[in-house]
Parts: sequence; structure tokens; C-alpha cells
Amino acid sequence: MPTTMQPQLTRRDELTAQLEQGRSYDIAIVGGGATGLGVALDAAARGFKVVLVESHDFAKGTSSRATKLVHGGVRYLAQGNISLVREALYERTTLLNNAPHLAQPLPFIMPSYKWWETPFYGIGLKMYDALAGKAGLGKTEFLNRDETLRLLPTAREQGLQGGVKYWDGQFNDAKLAMALARTAANRGALLVNYCRAAHLLYDESKVSGLVCEDTLTGKQYTLKTRCVVNATGVWVDELRQKDGAASGASSKRTTKPMVTPSQGVHIVVDREFLGGDVALMVPKTADGRVLFAVPWLGKVILGTTDTPRHDLAREPLPFKEEVDFILNESARYLRRAPTRADVKSVWVGLRPLVKPQDDDGDNTKGISREHTVLVSRSGLVTVTGGKWTTYRAMAEDVLDACAEKLLLESRKRGATTHLKLVGADIGAANIRSICLPPGLHSYGDEQAVVLSMPGAHTALCDGLTEGMVRFAARYEYALTVEDVLARRSRLLFLDARLAGSLAEQVGKLLQQETGIDPEVQAFVELAQHYLLLPT
Repeated sequence: MPTTMQPQLTRRDELTAQLEQGRSYDIAIVGGGATGLGVALDAAARGFKVVLVESHDFAKGTSSRATKLVHGGVRYLAQGNISLVREALYERTTLLNNAPHLAQPLPFIMPSYKWWETPFYGIGLKMYDALAGKAGLGKTEFLNRDETLRLLPTAREQGLQGGVKYWDGQFNDAKLAMALARTAANRGALLVNYCRAAHLLYDESKVSGLVCEDTLTGKQYTLKTRCVVNATGVWVDELRQKDGAASGASSKRTTKPMVTPSQGVHIVVDREFLGGDVALMVPKTADGRVLFAVPWLGKVILGTTDTPRHDLAREPLPFKEEVDFILNESARYLRRAPTRADVKSVWVGLRPLVKPQDDDGDNTKGISREHTVLVSRSGLVTVTGGKWTTYRAMAEDVLDACAEKLLLESRKRGATTHLKLVGADIGAANIRSICLPPGLHSYGDEQAVVLSMPGAHTALCDGLTEGMVRFAARYEYALTVEDVLARRSRLLFLDARLAGSLAEQVGKLLQQETGIDPEVQAFVELAQHYLLLPT
């Protein structure tokens, strides 16, 4: 089913009216992040009747706070996890093909400051190429000192021996989530944000549906379904515990937490600190993690940390030591080290790492990044773990588990392998070469629709127009200022101070479009949390 130039409207009253119809579904998905949206799209593409509810906005949690990389996982290769790397490399290519307006190849430089680093890491990256095979994005190259500095002009020169250049992918995570949601809707799925799963329904101790609640109005809706998928990421244990208690199963056996949260901090600085379109990658920092400096939407992302966290805050704040760590590590590799005063925005994401059931420790760096699918005695299907790159493979595994437990009939895998996402038909959109408002390329083949919106050429700031705000409200499920400035555009993640200054203007536009309170003051306060004040 090809994408169309006229997008589907996402009016709130029409979405909730569909919830009220009492329709029976094949599958209900709780959670509107990468995993849940991926399951919704795959199920809809296979012809199932699908409903998805999300308690906040789509991709509000972990799925909008990634390092923005579509990658096979160089660090997993070092750990010897060949199967995970091979799967991720395949999915990397699939994603780049299905969403070329949101995901593109990106070259990386791994600078060497010790004589052995270039051959040692270079050989490993040659293996990375070999695993990718025809799905490779470019050949790994060994670089001398001058070649390294030409490609990475802001690298610290003292002690530089050379480097290795290799290729991976980059993407816009929140925009990709929205493309998944809208593509699923085009296939007949009903997706509703700001609608939480209040509790599960049972028929003879088996899950038979759920009651969801519109968080804007408090109104509740009953959804009857053959299968419920718990895809709430780092929060999956909350619904699992409700299931264990309601189904009468042994609490000790069914509610042991399966997720160990890990906090990842990202810092954004001006583009001048990297000075080009090539990313920097450090394979092993002081804490054993990989450090990236990645050009993204006109800025540079520095990150990330891997710190155990025991609460599940929706807006977690960075620990001072995490910020200091990233800045200090960056200073070891960049000629001019960014300081706290240079930080435009800082964001934190909680990773849902699947905890071994016999492990009570806090070493999140050693926990597998692979995903896990569990089916409870009552039939609740829970999926968590994994990463953005493999969202599509995770969705296929979820539907396989549903079929294995006879919750759904088995239908052939591969329905999304070549399924282009909304906006992906950019053959006509060599519109990029025309002089258009910045940021328009991410709309792909919908650029003309965005340009037809009222205020399409009235800029609120570089990369955001009044027309884009109206498009977000009409076609991208946006209700609040945060939806627009954090996820439909990425301004909060790029420049928190500027985002806060635009809250009132964006709020007025949203009010005109939706008639719903756009929560202006709440966003102004939120933007303060993304600022890093000098100490």
C-alpha cells in the first residue's frame, strides 16, 4: 500500500469515538514507543485488527532519547555476540531503505592515540564490514594522522597517530516513531496517545481485554481483544504485577522484576565542536562504554553514560558525575573541550535492560541488550529490552510468541520487510535541492502538504514554521506544546532555552487547531530541566 500525498487526519474526538464503539480487536498493545509501534505496524500489515494505547505521547520515554544511531553494535562484536550484530546489521539496512527521509548512512572516525589502536580496532571493523556483506554502507579505511585531521578537524592533535573510518547509520528517533504510528494507522490500526491502560480484563483467568482511560478527560473505555501486548519499555513490570495479582497466580513467581533500568545521558553542543559531517567514536572510555560525538540536526550530541537507576521517573535528571564524565572524556579527544556553559540541552533516557533472574547486582554495562518476550499464565504478552535498530525484528518475535501460545493465528513473517513508512517515497522529493525552509526534508514526500499549511513560510525559528505546527496538530497526533517542540520537531533536544521561548507562540497555534489546553506553562517548566547551568 503506497503512501499518499494526502495524509490521514488525527482528530482527538474521532480517535476516542472509535474507542467508544466497543469494537473487538485481535490485538491490543499497551505502550507507544519503538517496540509497541513496531508491533502495531507489523500486526496491521498482516491484517489483524489492532488498537494501541499510550499513557503519554508516542515516544515520550526512552524512544525519543536515543543516541540517534542505527547501528549493528560495534561493542557487541567485541563481546562476541555475532548473532546480535548480524541481525542488527540486517535491520539497519532495512530501516534505511524503508525510511530514507529519516535515516541515512553516517561515517565515523575512531581516532588512535596509541600505535596499536588503528590495527587493533581496524581489524575488528573489517569484521564488521564482513558481517554486513552486501548490506554494508561503506568500506572501513585505515587513516594516517593527516587524513584523520582532514575528516575530523577538531580532534586533539597531541599524540594523534591516525584513525579508522567506518560507516553506520543515523536517524531521527521521535520522527521515526511518528512515521510508524501513522503507517500503522494507514493500515487500519487505531492508535491513541494520552490514554492509559487502567487495568486488564479476564475471562476464566485469561486476559480478554483492558480498560483504558483518556488522561485528558478521565473517561474510560472497555476494549475486548484476543491478545494484549505489554510493550511499555522500562515500565513493563507495573502491568506484569497487575496481571499477577488479578489472575490469581503466585505473586512470587509472576511479579519478580524483569527490568534493570540504566540511565543514559546525552549532551548537545554547537556544531563547531566537531566541525564537520563525520562522527567521532571512542571505543572504550574510563567506564568501559563507547563515547560518541555525533552531528545531528545542526548540533552535536555527546554521550552516553550507563548508570544504574532505581526509580522510573518520566523525566529523569542527569547526575552531576555523568555530565562531568562526558565533558571530561570529550576533552581527551577534542581540541577545544566543551564546558557546562556550552551545553544547549541535556536529556536522559532510561534503558529497559532485561535482568537475569538470578542477578541482583547493579552492573548494567554487562547486561544483554537483546530483547525478551514472555507470556504469562493468563496470556499477557510482555516484550522489553532490545534497541531501536531491531524494533522490526522484535515485533516479528512478539507476533510469533502470540501464535505459539494460540492467542493469534500464525501469519507469515516479513510483512514489514519492504514496507515503506509514511513519507518514504522521496523519489519526487529531490525537493531537497530546492530552496525550502530548514527541517522540511524529514517530511519526505509530504513536503508539499506541509507547504500548503497556513503559515508554511512563517518561521518561528530556524527549522520550525507555523505550518509545521499546524501539520503536527492535524496529522501527527500532537496535542501539547511539548509534543511539538520535543518530538514533532526536536527543538527541546537541540536548544532548550530557545524551545522554552517559543512555548507561547506554539501554544496559540495548537489551541486554534485542537481546542485543547496545550499546556504552555508546563512546557516552560520542563524546558528548564533540559538546561545545564554552570556550577
